[in-house]
Amino acid sequence: MARVKRGTTTRTKHKRLLVQAKGYYGRRKNTIRIARQAVEKAGQYAYRDRKVKKRAFRALWIQRINAAVRAEGLTYGVFIHGTKLAGIELDRKVMADLAMNEPAVFSGIIKQAQDALAKA
Repeated sequence: MARVKRGTTTRTKHKRLLVQAKGYYGRRKNTIRIARQAVEKAGQYAYRDRKVKKRAFRALWIQRINAAVRAEGLTYGVFIHGTKLAGIELDRKVMADLAMNEPAVFSGIIKQAQDALAKA
């Protein structure tokens, strides 16, 4: 059986890894063993932070809604309860956008929530 030389395969794998490590500092960009560790760790951070990003944005939306609602004399929790009672099915992302960019429309939503709370 003929001997198989694996130089091209190894070089291809190493090249792919070094392309992923492009822009890293020091030996992390050009030494295979260290670059592999750096790329694996970067992948772990990316995976984790895709989840954290969702949490961070939801927290931001809640803060924006809370600030707008407190100007009208309510708290965030009471307002959300009022929207549920009023049957308003807007998510927090949309409500936060309305609170920032369309304060008149958001005031109308607050009034609807207050009316629903008064009835309940």
